[in-house]
Amino acid sequence: MIQPKKRALLSVYDKEGIVELAGRLAALGYTLLSTGGTAEALRKAGIGVVEIAHYTGHPEILEGRVKTLHPRVHGGILADPAKESHRADLIRNGIEPIALVVVNLYPFGKVAARPDAALDEVIEMIDIGGPTMIRAAAKNFMHVGVLVDPSDYPGVLREIEQGGMPTEATRRRLAAKAFAHTAAYDGAIRDALPARLGLVEADRSPAGGESLPPRLRLDLERRQVLRYGENPHQRGALYLEPQASAASTAAARQIQGKELSFNNLLDLDAAWRQVLEFEPPAAAIIKHSNPCGVAVGVSLEEAFAKARATDPASAFGGVVALNRAVDARAAGALTSLFLECVIAPDCAADALPILARKEGLRVLVAGGGAPPYSGLDLRRITGGLLAQDWDRAATDLSRARVATVRAPTAEELKALDFAWKVAKHAKSNAIILARADRTIGIGAGQMSRVDSVRLARMKAQEPTAGAVLASDAFFPFRDGLDEASLAGITAVVQPGGSVKDAEVIAAADQHGMAMILTGMRHFLH
Repeated sequence: MIQPKKRALLSVYDKEGIVELAGRLAALGYTLLSTGGTAEALRKAGIGVVEIAHYTGHPEILEGRVKTLHPRVHGGILADPAKESHRADLIRNGIEPIALVVVNLYPFGKVAARPDAALDEVIEMIDIGGPTMIRAAAKNFMHVGVLVDPSDYPGVLREIEQGGMPTEATRRRLAAKAFAHTAAYDGAIRDALPARLGLVEADRSPAGGESLPPRLRLDLERRQVLRYGENPHQRGALYLEPQASAASTAAARQIQGKELSFNNLLDLDAAWRQVLEFEPPAAAIIKHSNPCGVAVGVSLEEAFAKARATDPASAFGGVVALNRAVDARAAGALTSLFLECVIAPDCAADALPILARKEGLRVLVAGGGAPPYSGLDLRRITGGLLAQDWDRAATDLSRARVATVRAPTAEELKALDFAWKVAKHAKSNAIILARADRTIGIGAGQMSRVDSVRLARMKAQEPTAGAVLASDAFFPFRDGLDEASLAGITAVVQPGGSVKDAEVIAAADQHGMAMILTGMRHFLH
């Protein structure tokens, strides 16, 4: 019987680990078959390879589009040596069995995601021979090992060194992984190509972004199994998008602290998205997905102190996001309070030992610079998914409609802009009382808007006279303005659009308030 144990085919785009793998296979007596770029890399490393063109007796053609699509390649991969007819076909056609296939694919997704990528460049990233070899090897897993992920190389090498080939259990696992790999690859082509071919309607979203596809495919890799979900009786895990930005919460790197929980990640993401709204050094403290304090300052230390002052009781045990690398002074301020988690773009070297004094404090760095938003904002409901654009819209309040007799002063306008950026990230009905650099009272998640005003006023730790108010949606009645006047609010920003707008505007005029209408709502459920 032919023993298919000494021949491997290597053809990879991602060359991580390929030289070491090939070298050790060669030392074990494997003949290495390879294609152009991979073969060149191995030869440069002093590893002998047999070019596929030499092996098949047919040169690569069509600028490399056809090189592995040949019976000597696929017959060697698909042959079942336990079948007499297969063995006879191999001998009759001069085909040698291939025991190991190491293939990964062109980076179609990365290229297609680039706005500057031309259609021709995207099309050339559609791999034909690679998926065919992967699927053939995975189909014949009883006799062939298939590797699509460099992280699997070391373990497979150990098994080959110990037993001559990967174990059957490993081959089964690798086959399943291979089919998932090609399915994800084909799915990426299916999802990206229609827009590139001009077959998808132009996006009509005010915020821009992706079009809403007629069919939605989810292909996320499990990054971490969590201790449990929102509650101990629920299972939980974190899944990562294939093209997730390093600046996203899901891809952030934990550098210290206890294991992350499901609820930690929800709060971390809410905090991270909030703090990225601001250019100056900023801090956001989140509790149960709602901001309980947000501020900017000349330093992170000052911003955190101001944010904490908004609601010191709620800040205890909260999650903090900073929009600058944590420095030593900020680290000292953070560790003066019991916090669950901190997320920032990075941590300075002198901040690390200070943070380490709080061993349980979870610290994440989300560097990378690219915007953290990708794809669509998805919410589960029983039996389906709701999909929408991320709420990334920004409003230039200097151009918003002044609805009242009095226009806001320059200082009020600055405070209104700050408050509006926070209202976008608080649960509806959201009311934010603020000054130009900090929140002073937050009311969120209430069933009536006037109760949110009352709550924001009640929660304020400093006098509210002269502060401004932001409302994430319109006031349905004037009672919210009447309540705001009791707090000494001087200016208001809200979307407008209520049938009672005239009554609400009249109330603002009566109380001497300035009011601007954005025409844009920021509900967050």
